[in-house]
Amino acid sequence: MTARALNRTSRIRNLAITALTTTAAAAAALTLTPASAHAAETKQIAAAVTTGDSQSQQTGKAYANNLDGWIKESLDIMKAKGIPGSYEGLHRNIMRESSGNPNAENGWDVNAQNGTPSKGLLQVIQPTFNAYHVAGTAHSLTDPVANITAAANYAANRYGSIDNVNSAY
Repeated sequence: MTARALNRTSRIRNLAITALTTTAAAAAALTLTPASAHAAETKQIAAAVTTGDSQSQQTGKAYANNLDGWIKESLDIMKAKGIPGSYEGLHRNIMRESSGNPNAENGWDVNAQNGTPSKGLLQVIQPTFNAYHVAGTAHSLTDPVANITAAANYAANRYGSIDNVNSAY
């Protein structure tokens, strides 16, 4: 079996384990808002006002403190910085990489064995995060918005867009 096939098999095993260990609370936190953009925006703003969810310094918008909000905030930052990507592309890759868990950590692959485990929603290693960090986002590998935005920036430079990534990257 090639190293690439072993890596892919290992990632699939890790995703299965991560999915099994996800708690009910995490699953509830990942519930997305309705598909209607207007309804989603209204709920997002209302949630931010009542719960104190984050308001991006870059966009001035309020975002829900959940997967939907993190993706939307990242997309707004990406748009402002000229980084291509779509909600669908980000969501698809996040679900494959971490099942939506911003604290996911791969402790067993070759990166982890070399001391740099993949972390966060899009399973980024620290050197990649440092190289592709987007100014204006938190300088923390496990910050959901910073992780998404840095990974999308990396994918744009390597593959043209996160939308073009359909497997481990």
